Amino acid sequence: MSKPFRNPHGISWFVCALFLVDDLGGGGVVALPTAIVQAGLVIGLVVFFAMMFITMYTAHVLGECWNILLNTWPEYRVHCRQPYPEIAYRAMGIRARNVIKGFADMDLSYCFVILIVAAGLLPVTFLKSPQDFWGAVVVAMFTSAAGIVLILVGIALDYNLCSSHTEVPPLKPKTLFLAMGTILFSCGGHAAFPTIQHDMRNPGEYNKSVVAAFLMLIFVYVPVAILGYLTYHDAIRDSILPSIQTVWIQEACNVMITIHCILTVTIVLNPLNQDIEDLVRCPQHFGWQRMLVRTATMLAIVFVGESIPNFGPLLDLVGTLQVGVQCL
Repeated sequence: MSKPFRNPHGISWFVCALFLVDDLGGGGVVALPTAIVQAGLVIGLVVFFAMMFITMYTAHVLGECWNILLNTWPEYRVHCRQPYPEIAYRAMGIRARNVIKGFADMDLSYCFVILIVAAGLLPVTFLKSPQDFWGAVVVAMFTSAAGIVLILVGIALDYNLCSSHTEVPPLKPKTLFLAMGTILFSCGGHAAFPTIQHDMRNPGEYNKSVVAAFLMLIFVYVPVAILGYLTYHDAIRDSILPSIQTVWIQEACNVMITIHCILTVTIVLNPLNQDIEDLVRCPQHFGWQRMLVRTATMLAIVFVGESIPNFGPLLDLVGTLQVGVQCL
């Protein structure tokens, strides 16, 4: 094994941590209170912290695996379109790579104005890799932080009004398993991790990024989950946002979280786009082939978004299956 690889043009470990937070957060923070209500406060928090520890550890192991590839096989030191499947290939062969491709390429999108959003996002998806759109991550972090602060303010204003008029639902096996799916969805994002690590200046510092990202997530998730549970109880549905009674705060939160999720799409789609480009042998440089492939991917997502009216049950299913298998 050669000496540790460094990329002088890559991103720092802190920017990498912001990428990880941006990939993991957003939709999870508004869905997590639902899981806490379904599982109960104590059991829900126990499951949440357990899943956070498991997914943080698997993210660390994934980073160590990619460092092994970088330091052992020089061909991965240039731009690699599918680092996650390549880790599986070097560990367990071509069949494992194909299985990982299948799970990493699953993606769901939901928005009423999906066509407008897709048209606005399409030019951004033409960028090659995360190091080319790190500015979007900074904007997404600020909008997400502003949205979370507004959510906490809205919950605090509603506590006296709502807490005495709601009830704690009984714990059932069905709701517990649904809650685990939502919690896994809130903690998952592993498919994009190797792609982000590959663009680091020093991939050996990836563990710093993982620890910083998960600590930031815990700092964000726990207050929203606990306060949302204590205030709204069984009034929470798929998201905590409709439960907020102050209209302007609810609308502002919707705007902030929507901006965050829109910008996050560029990160989540990037591994899928590069995987398809490698499959059809697109050149590394920008050209009409990349535009054609990524436009086709966006059209496929538009079709899914327009075809499925409610993603609540699918969120639990995808969280359990896709994130669980990726962690394994």
